[in-house]
Amino acid sequence: MILKSKICGISDTKTLEFLVNHNYSPEFIGFIVNYPKSKRYVNKEKLKKLLKIEKKKSLYVAVLVNPEKKILEEIKDLPFDYYQLYDCGYTETDFIKKEYDKKIITAITVRNAQDVKKYKFYKDIADIYLFDSKGYEKSMSFNHSYIKEINFDKEVMLAGDIKINDDLEKYKKLADIIDISGGLESFGLKDISKIEIFLNKMQNLNNEN
Repeated sequence: MILKSKICGISDTKTLEFLVNHNYSPEFIGFIVNYPKSKRYVNKEKLKKLLKIEKKKSLYVAVLVNPEKKILEEIKDLPFDYYQLYDCGYTETDFIKKEYDKKIITAITVRNAQDVKKYKFYKDIADIYLFDSKGYEKSMSFNHSYIKEINFDKEVMLAGDIKINDDLEKYKKLADIIDISGGLESFGLKDISKIEIFLNKMQNLNNEN
């Protein structure tokens, strides 16, 4: 099985150009669109500038926390492939998927084993299930054993304090996609050298199988 990756929290041109032009570019690249409390937040003007960069092999993801219609209207013509939705119930998610014709990554924040079961509410509208910690502003982890024994009907993305020094092989047993952000930063900014290490590790991992 190939383990895919999403690099999230991109907020500068240099990093984005490095990612899309890399020989082993990530399958997904994420942007924090409507959560100003995050240090990785990108305002509307900067976002439009960034998204003029051709994505090539990668897919662009808008990370949205309980978005209001105003922000959805503002970004509807931007070249996003997926909307990653936090704190959205079934009704809101269904509306966004149909109204804006986007694929949906349903983010389920996990504190305990019961939280994981919430994915069942989104089975007919989610394209990918994301299991994450409640860490919008900083990287946090959760007990990954909560998702280990479940046979999901969609692709599973795993986030929460993933680092480049982790044993990436273990994630292949848990998920189809890993979502990394803070683990690729130094002093609060994306670190090109760490990204290079990560992308090469991912390529080597997938070449072993």
